[in-house]
Amino acid sequence: MAELTTKTGGGKPDQPHKSGKKPPFWQAWRKPSILPGFGLTLGFSVAYLSLLILIPLMVLMLHAVGVGPARFWQLATDPRLAHALQVSFFSAILAALINVVFGGIVAWVLVRYRFPGRRLVDAMVDLPFALPTAVAGIALTALYAPKGWIGAWLMPLDIRIAFTQAGIVVALVFIGLPFVVRTIQPVIEEISREQEEAAATLGASRFQTVFRVLLPGLQPAILTGFSLAFARAVGEYGSVIFIAGNRPYSTEIAPLLIFIKLEEFDYSAATVLATVMMLISFVMLLIVNLIQTRTRRRYGYGS
Repeated sequence: MAELTTKTGGGKPDQPHKSGKKPPFWQAWRKPSILPGFGLTLGFSVAYLSLLILIPLMVLMLHAVGVGPARFWQLATDPRLAHALQVSFFSAILAALINVVFGGIVAWVLVRYRFPGRRLVDAMVDLPFALPTAVAGIALTALYAPKGWIGAWLMPLDIRIAFTQAGIVVALVFIGLPFVVRTIQPVIEEISREQEEAAATLGASRFQTVFRVLLPGLQPAILTGFSLAFARAVGEYGSVIFIAGNRPYSTEIAPLLIFIKLEEFDYSAATVLATVMMLISFVMLLIVNLIQTRTRRRYGYGS
């Protein structure tokens, strides 16, 4: 009895549940907290997310299912729809990858270096957040059109940006850059310079320091920035339609095709296209999140 009292840390041994059964699952699931209002805040969160996200998505899927399996498959495999999806997702992935590379460099420069105009550069990163997307599309078109300030210099080299898929990627890079920079920047600020100095003391080159010391700690933030930039780019409309040219089977994006179908009162096709976009986006974001979770566990932070 003395040993049992010592192990349990009190005068009485641990007692099972009064009824002899395990406690209800909700008691085991809910962890005690010093902050009150768990039930109220959880209910508000679920209701808020349901009204804004879950219910609209459920209604969309119900409308898509309502067209019937044969009609759904016919609309989902339409060549024009398939090409629009290909243009949208390929451009979004490419733009997100470009933003990961150059957004990481911008974040590194803003954190590690002090130079005149640094605050101005830091403020300019957030400009795509505040600038209307239509204004961004018009400005980019004016720059990269065949007679634009930059496009006029590229035409003699037979390089066309505006009214091609390259123009779509440029627009998506523009609107996605802040997501990557603002995600990676705080993580770089938390990395101590002592780690780099220790690596240099042990004989590591700058290349080894970057890829073996810095990048492992930045991987979760890089994946988060990539997923945010991709999610923002895949549904972009305003900044793309001006510079894309909007030619079917060439530079037509999926959001524009949805709008066209709605104008034609073809609600079935618009619903099916929106559902297919949602499912593909969900699968891709789920894969990115799984990779991010695995990376966090591998390097010992987060769970």
